[in-house]
Amino acid sequence: MHELSLVLSLLEIVEEQASRAPFEKADSLLLSFGRLSCIDPQALQFAFSVQARGTRAEGAVLRFDIRPVTIYCLHCEKELSPPFFTGACPACGGVEVVLTGGTEEMKLIEMEVDGC
Repeated sequence: MHELSLVLSLLEIVEEQASRAPFEKADSLLLSFGRLSCIDPQALQFAFSVQARGTRAEGAVLRFDIRPVTIYCLHCEKELSPPFFTGACPACGGVEVVLTGGTEEMKLIEMEVDGC
């Protein structure tokens, strides 16, 4: 469950930001990651709810921007966003595809805070 290590890193970022621009509490955190990044939002939410206890992030709402899988097919020259990535182009069946999105690592995009 790598979500635990992601949450611990996220909580470090919250504390670093609080030392730069003091605030009392993080109200919400917007996280962005690719669909193929193997991050389970439910596991992330659970780990966050446990690990955030007693921190500035306790009670903060996690919001997710899950980036879709996008591919470029070298055979039919189409850029597509299939609901599932099978390794083949859903338009022509070609297997010469390049992943162009959906593999992004988790990033903290936005943090709403209280008590600045």
